[in-house]
Amino acid sequence: MDKIMNTITARDPEQREFHQAVQEVLDSVKPVLDRNPEYRHQAVLDRITEPERVILFRVPWMDDDAQVHVNRGFRVEMNSAIGPYKGGLRFHPSVNLGIIKFLAFEQVFKNSLTTLAMGGGKGGSDFNPKGKSDGEVMRFCQSFMAELFRHIGPNTDVPAGDIGVGAREIGFLFGMYKKLRNEFTGVLTGKSLAWGGSLIRPEATGYGAVYFALEMLATKGKSLEDKVCLVSGSGNVAQFAVEKIIAEGGKVVTVSDSSGYVYDEQGIDEEKLAVIKELKNLRRGRIYEYVEQYPEAVYTQVDPALDYNPLWDNQADCCFPCATQNEINAKDGSHLVNNGVGLVSEGANMPCTPEAVDLFLDHHLLYGPGKAANAGGVAVSGLEMAQNSMRLSWPREEVDSRLRQIMKSIHRTCLDAADEYGVPGNYMAGANIAGFVKVVNAMLDQGLV
Repeated sequence: MDKIMNTITARDPEQREFHQAVQEVLDSVKPVLDRNPEYRHQAVLDRITEPERVILFRVPWMDDDAQVHVNRGFRVEMNSAIGPYKGGLRFHPSVNLGIIKFLAFEQVFKNSLTTLAMGGGKGGSDFNPKGKSDGEVMRFCQSFMAELFRHIGPNTDVPAGDIGVGAREIGFLFGMYKKLRNEFTGVLTGKSLAWGGSLIRPEATGYGAVYFALEMLATKGKSLEDKVCLVSGSGNVAQFAVEKIIAEGGKVVTVSDSSGYVYDEQGIDEEKLAVIKELKNLRRGRIYEYVEQYPEAVYTQVDPALDYNPLWDNQADCCFPCATQNEINAKDGSHLVNNGVGLVSEGANMPCTPEAVDLFLDHHLLYGPGKAANAGGVAVSGLEMAQNSMRLSWPREEVDSRLRQIMKSIHRTCLDAADEYGVPGNYMAGANIAGFVKVVNAMLDQGLV
């Protein structure tokens, strides 16, 4: 294990997020390799940690003042052993190759857990859609797709949305793909309902994180009724996590964005959530504006000098990190434990540092890792692909029922794998082991390719 990790870090020393994701999986799957020496002989770790294909390209575009800009575009096609590459596109200034590789690597195991036939990939750009006009976003998306279209397709690679890529961006991307390829296919998921989208897709990641939390709580004979919940983020995932928590009788007291966070002791109800959705989805405003409408709430601005996030230093029962990677560090984790939090369900990808995860496991918190807890989004993307292939649209109740069943299945799969390899109740190990075994066995079936 150490030899493989040393090789990876020496080869790409700057890709810290990728190293972190790989290390987590390696730590979990050691007993699997000990039980299956053929895996070592076939060098499956070397193969599964190296992308099948990495695409890097320039994206020139023109702003409203006729000024030309150039961004970088990425697509990492990590593993296609169990199906076409599947994973989102992220538009954010922090995007680099290491972040895209970490996301693609996580996606391989997440997709494996869904029970659907999807491989893992991820892509994006360091373009920032915040503050850009619709025309600027459209021109960027068209330029981005002018290269990406060569590498994707409904049976090859099916991108979706992620941070910075919502319904607007998916629409512009799909329109350009359709024009360039002269075909109408389900090559992107997260589409609008009128042209191939699926009901429940916008809600799926947030709903799925809550459904996974409900399954974890049920093992202790508990529910979300009257539980105080901390939620980070205020985008798509956070909004629908809040919506489902409210529906299940929980009380959400926080939301956030990159500028700071809001604490509402009275709880965010359906009316307040509607205000957040209008603020973030339509006006594309900042979360501090929530306090202007609800002055009883308290807004805390981000302080870069702090080595912790004060959002996580509030009394609560449950925690749903739905913003971005590594948003909960060791100090944040300690605050959560000391403030009575007994459950963490990750709506974002790898939002907790390894030190924070160790704290949760040491204190026996119910901890749902992102590759399991937030798999609802890609699960419904897979259902959207199925509907596109059949030229059908399933009713909302059917998609939601299938999502709930998939999350229940993922939960059981994680528990069973953890039990089989001697770490009962460890969802992180169970998720890594179950996803790994399925993908590796498929790779071995298909030969050295």
